[in-house]
Amino acid sequence: MGDYIGAAQIGELYRLQWDDSFFARDAVTVAADLIGAEFAVSEVGGIIVETEAYLPDDAASHSFTGATNRNRSMFGPPAHAYVYLSYGLHWCLNFVCLPGSAVLIRAIEPRWGLETMRERRRVSQDRLLCSGPGRVGQALAIGKEEDGLPLDRKPFRLSPTAKRPPVSAGLRVGISKAVEHPWRFGLENSPFLSRNF
Repeated sequence: MGDYIGAAQIGELYRLQWDDSFFARDAVTVAADLIGAEFAVSEVGGIIVETEAYLPDDAASHSFTGATNRNRSMFGPPAHAYVYLSYGLHWCLNFVCLPGSAVLIRAIEPRWGLETMRERRRVSQDRLLCSGPGRVGQALAIGKEEDGLPLDRKPFRLSPTAKRPPVSAGLRVGISKAVEHPWRFGLENSPFLSRNF
């Protein structure tokens, strides 16, 4: 699927094949490297502009207390989807990395299927279509059916960015534990972020 250039923030520029090995790494690194990637579900989607990383020993992670029926996809192979229902209302999409770790897709800049997204979200402002994990799930029609599916085949389409964009890092939001970790990443100055950095 081509080469991917990433991880400049840790002082080392390296090339990775855009395949399962891209996700079989530390979720914090993957979360930063996903910024700028193209992502669509059944050809509805856009550019990933905000992510958050969750690790197995992270008290804010669903995997912290071990595997359950709800989070079993987090303990499966890398490069698969982990989908969960948040507060009984919103389906949230994550990309599985090393066992027990995942990257939450927090925001997307909408590019394809905008009319479909507007109908699903019942809003007209493009900035409100995918700015937040619940909005991403609704705009892309993510549900339990997508939980555990591989990211390298339909209905998903995931493509790397040709050049690493400027990335901001900050504290995660919407959590009450392990709040000190700067594991939220975003496309610098993007108007489509769920929250500014």
